[in-house]
Amino acid sequence: MARTRGSWNTSSILVVGAAAAAAGTLTGYLMFSGGDSASSIPAKSGTGSSISSPVGPLPSYADPQDWTEPERWVALPRGQRTDAGGSEVGFPHTVEGAVAMLKAANTTVIEGDRSNVDEQLRIYRSYVGKVDQSAGNAEQIERNAEKTDRTLREKAGVLPGEPLPSGAYVRSYAVGYQVIKASPDEVSVWVLARVTQKNGELDNESSSFTRTLAGAQWQDGDWKMTGAAIRNARQATQGRSRPEMAALGDAAFNKAGWTAIREAA
Repeated sequence: MARTRGSWNTSSILVVGAAAAAAGTLTGYLMFSGGDSASSIPAKSGTGSSISSPVGPLPSYADPQDWTEPERWVALPRGQRTDAGGSEVGFPHTVEGAVAMLKAANTTVIEGDRSNVDEQLRIYRSYVGKVDQSAGNAEQIERNAEKTDRTLREKAGVLPGEPLPSGAYVRSYAVGYQVIKASPDEVSVWVLARVTQKNGELDNESSSFTRTLAGAQWQDGDWKMTGAAIRNARQATQGRSRPEMAALGDAAFNKAGWTAIREAA
């Protein structure tokens, strides 16, 4: 597959198998899926979280009348630099630095000529630990992402390989998290993300939420997603109930114990 062997395209995008697979970014890469598929929870509007994408603007929403303010907010740190693929890297050696990396790896936008293949390879090369990278893994990621691209274009009414029509997109961004276990060099968390999808200018936007089990290890001066970290996260959650998925602004968000994400200025 040419893209895995040459310079990869740095235009961007996420992993969506409609809109649900779109949030499988964090654990799907190394074939050890630890999270859940997207929930059918309708997204609740709200402007509480300021999430920026490395590849494009994210939608803004008006606060609903019944908005319930999250009890826990955290301003996550930014990375120190942007790598060759356009990804934010160089996060601080702290728990919040690890969460910030995992948030960045789960912030994606598919629109126009930005394909899911481009985005998945970008995230893979930027955020997966070197020991877990291989030609076989990269090719598997590309094959899976191509299936998603075909599905998205079919829904949008365009041919494979063509840009998505104006107004069509799939966007995913983390809105909350829960720390499962943390040590100086390894952090495991549940990540709650919102996924929005629109098939064209005249179509309505649909929303759903995903809950993903994620793990990060400190390697070579930065946080990376690794197979070892996700296996340890799975062990740490055995016998424990998973947090309920809830929209930011719902009372259930607080009841489930989520911490809302506010990015540092």
